[in-house]
Amino acid sequence: MKILIAMGASEVRDSFFTERAIEELRKAGEVVFNETGSFAMNKEQLIAHIEDVDVLFTGWGSARVDADVLAHANSLRIHAHTGGTVASVISEQEYNRGIVVLSGNDIYARSVAEGCLLYTLMSLRRADEYLAAVRSGGWRPAVDRNRGLIGRKVGLVGYGAIARYYAELLRPFDVELSVYSKYVADEELVRIGARRATLEEIFSSCEVISLHSAQNAENRGIITAELLRSIQDGALFVNTARPGLIDHEALLQELRTGRFQAVLDVYPEEPLPADSPLRELGNTMLFPHIAGPTFDMREKVVLDLLQDVQRIGRGEAPHNAIPYQYAIRMTV
Repeated sequence: MKILIAMGASEVRDSFFTERAIEELRKAGEVVFNETGSFAMNKEQLIAHIEDVDVLFTGWGSARVDADVLAHANSLRIHAHTGGTVASVISEQEYNRGIVVLSGNDIYARSVAEGCLLYTLMSLRRADEYLAAVRSGGWRPAVDRNRGLIGRKVGLVGYGAIARYYAELLRPFDVELSVYSKYVADEELVRIGARRATLEEIFSSCEVISLHSAQNAENRGIITAELLRSIQDGALFVNTARPGLIDHEALLQELRTGRFQAVLDVYPEEPLPADSPLRELGNTMLFPHIAGPTFDMREKVVLDLLQDVQRIGRGEAPHNAIPYQYAIRMTV
């Protein structure tokens, strides 16, 4: 079996393809690395190297496996993507050829859900203010009030893998859970103890609003100024999804009123500019796009995808396969 790693030599590749991961890959077959000098193989480089490759590992920035690439992929059976979303690297032709597409989406989703819970608890409990008070030589903030998550009305906007894991993490807190999604089944809502709600209902009635929608043509700009104005005073708005979901000027305007709290992990421009007005807001916790996956998940993704490659070789069903209809709804 010939395995091609399309990610170029870099600290990023090394964080995924550790010595342990490479050792395991070499037990499975011949491993060929991207030695082109590029961070990830572009289309021309992929075409030049894809012949006789059985398993292709791609990563962030990799070219799409389209009809042109597939014309030279005489042996390709498995496309294993080390990222979460595969929308930018797959094509319908790939699926039509019967190539199995795998990704780290499910593994990453668990890690991001963990981050969502962390952010929510930190904001409700005002952890940053208490830490700052102690580190500055004091003890507690002048206004010594914090809140918990137990029994809160929580609304999830979107219901993919991250939201599914997040709903499980919320169970011990006995929250009143509402979900907005066009794709979640009634049976799933019953399973997690949630009710189906409109966007308007979630924004106007929930005490914690957490975004989990994919950023695609259908969802771009879905969080409008009108919805943001309807957030109740004292609520918490959390975005660990994508910036394109939100009218950011409207969000900034509403946050300036101080009516509600926010935790933001994603921004229209990253890194967040030093002069961003968001940095001046006392009611907003800002994180540098680190909700997840945590760094330790990178090696795990490669090892799990390799296990799937071996399962397929034994005629078993893989755990991390991405169906086409799901893939095209993922964040681009």
